[in-house]
Amino acid sequence: MPEELPPFRSRHLMSARRSRPSSPQLRVALAAALLACSLVSTSCGGGAQGAPVNEGGPENVTLRIGYFPNITHASAIVGVEKGLWAAHLDSNVDLQPTTFNDGTEAVEALFSGAIDASFIGPNPAITGFAQSNGEALRIVSGATSGGAFLVVNPQIMAPADLRGKKISSPSLGNTQDVALRAWLAEQGLETNPEGGGDVSIVPQENAQILETFAVGEIDGAWVPEPWATRMREEAGGTVLVDEADLWPEGQFVTTHIIVEKAFLEAHPDVVKDLLQGHVAATDFVQDNPEEAQRIVNDAIEQITGASLDTDTIAAAWENLEFTVDPIADSLRGAAEDAVSVGLLEPVELDGIYDLSLLNEVLADLGREEVQG
Repeated sequence: MPEELPPFRSRHLMSARRSRPSSPQLRVALAAALLACSLVSTSCGGGAQGAPVNEGGPENVTLRIGYFPNITHASAIVGVEKGLWAAHLDSNVDLQPTTFNDGTEAVEALFSGAIDASFIGPNPAITGFAQSNGEALRIVSGATSGGAFLVVNPQIMAPADLRGKKISSPSLGNTQDVALRAWLAEQGLETNPEGGGDVSIVPQENAQILETFAVGEIDGAWVPEPWATRMREEAGGTVLVDEADLWPEGQFVTTHIIVEKAFLEAHPDVVKDLLQGHVAATDFVQDNPEEAQRIVNDAIEQITGASLDTDTIAAAWENLEFTVDPIADSLRGAAEDAVSVGLLEPVELDGIYDLSLLNEVLADLGREEVQG
């Protein structure tokens, strides 16, 4: 099963807040908050944001939003680095961007009240929605489509060649892990969460996947960009499956934006302004790919201490589509895949989308609405 997320607690019941959480810090904060609060307690916070109201002025609001230092989160990075989010937010809004390593960590932060929104992949959002009985979050926009591949040793030329091989994914139950397991099942190859079956699936972080593939400890991996390109260019891998080939018109959600439900209900004006900034950032990424790549690469180096080769980021960029369309059908397909491979209980996703504010922004710009 995927890493278990903590029980959902409404922001009304949580007091632990962080502006730059790390995974261990999040778990400590969460444990403390759960000990301090119960579902019937009223002593652990006030309204949805707990911000003071200025006498004679607008309410001061803090907007904490997460994203990852990865090119699949390019519109988020550009939104921060170019000041496009801040430019669309009112002066009473204190914007506090936060970076995370993975979707599980980001959802934990949302559950604990450490953030209000995040860029995230589909499967962590599905899991968070399901485990909170639909109370934790809403998807308010798309961000990125595409850019995931099964890259393998060149000697593997067909699905049957995978039998008895060791293949990695970024983490158990994450978006690429589910896609890998579902595709293998379609090929008649069994897997299980413990790494057994016809194909042994070994969850590893993306950087570790590249290292272990290069030295031959694994035979391939289903990974997002830029790691797929790096496995090809730096370790001699070949593409066995382009996930775009598995979806209608080659589109599937890689990244979208979630907002805590209570924050969305309390501050729809702030979320709408954020989405205006997101649309502007997406437009910039689409219209200025070379500059956007430089901005993203510089930010990745600042956050992680390591930059990407410029040719690598350019090649990976070609496999991504930056779009505010959440490509909702692919989210539902991902949920069905997770259920089919035993990593998710059947879940009703009605209500997971709230695209009303995004569609207001698009209407203001004379653009076509998106569907949830």
